[in-house]
Amino acid sequence: MRVDRSVSDYELVETAAGFATVLDALRDQPAYAVDTEFHRERTYFPRLALLQVAWGDELALIDPLAVDIAPLAEVLDGPGVAVLHAADQDLEVLDLACGTIPSQVFDTQVAAGFVGMSNPSLAALYERVLGIRVAKGHRLTDWLARPLDDNQLAYAAGDVEHLLAAYEKLLAELDSRGRRQWVLDECEELRRRDRGARDPDEAWRRVKEIRQLRGTPRRIAQAVAAWRERRAAATDQPVRHVLPDLAIVGVAQRHPKTLEQLRAVRGLDERHLRGPQAAEILAAVASADDTPPRGPQDVEVHELDRELRPAVALVSAWVSQLSRNLEIDTGLLGTRADIEALLRGDPDARLSHGWRAELVGEPIRRLVDGEAALAFDRGGELRLETRSGRSL
Repeated sequence: MRVDRSVSDYELVETAAGFATVLDALRDQPAYAVDTEFHRERTYFPRLALLQVAWGDELALIDPLAVDIAPLAEVLDGPGVAVLHAADQDLEVLDLACGTIPSQVFDTQVAAGFVGMSNPSLAALYERVLGIRVAKGHRLTDWLARPLDDNQLAYAAGDVEHLLAAYEKLLAELDSRGRRQWVLDECEELRRRDRGARDPDEAWRRVKEIRQLRGTPRRIAQAVAAWRERRAAATDQPVRHVLPDLAIVGVAQRHPKTLEQLRAVRGLDERHLRGPQAAEILAAVASADDTPPRGPQDVEVHELDRELRPAVALVSAWVSQLSRNLEIDTGLLGTRADIEALLRGDPDARLSHGWRAELVGEPIRRLVDGEAALAFDRGGELRLETRSGRSL
């Protein structure tokens, strides 16, 4: 096992001219590694604090506090493959900073799930795929502080230093298993995922206590949660800074109609009622009186047929075993929610499309249609077999 304690070489880019040189080099690269450091603890939208890019034998750290990152869009829109690890949040950050996301994405964490690893960290991926152990000591650093010291910069550079080598290794292993296209399809689905602004009318679903409310309190909580989401986005601050969850539930239960009644709500203090906020909260409460409650009261609208419910646990056990046998992460192969969606007949069920349909969806269909049966073999594993129809 090789221990990699420091990055051999990188360039810190803090000028427009230096960034232009990096962009010139990236335009013709068939693949390049990308990572971002960002903060969203004090904002609604993630704020890019550092951009790391590696290609060939080169590695650059671009300071977005000193350089306009937007011109990177030309590279992202180009034909090169952007290699990232756990790409979802990085894609959101790139979209906000550049107005676009890469035209081709390869997520090494996703790929690792198809070769026997389950959502590995970057350090775990490097160790498993490349035999390199990297030091990880600055994950919780303040990346918006300036200047960044040498240890912080070396840590950031390490996130992309070996990423292209891991990419090549993963491609070779995927090809040996015939799974490259599966990964490319999954990465394209990830790339196309909606990362737009969150729907304010759905914000209430992220407050667990609201799900227990009924009638008028539920409508008020939904209206106030939607107002909070809009206010947080408009002022670019975390939703909890606008109004804590406790206050939303308190408002819903007290149904205040005046400022004095609003001030008496538990969880609210003067900082939450500054400027126009108090009037806006009261307006949201008043609007709830004429608004029907959104979402299910107790169960999902499209509930699984009662006769199919026992099949879920059985099928889940078979899918879990299949994932072990095939060395594919269960979350990629098929979750319980995926199974239920298939059994409900949802048109967008993941198990009814692409490679999953043949590998998992069609066998499940045959099982629930009575064409196949599950049995234990002598090794104690579940086997999906053609049904004989003979009773014991």
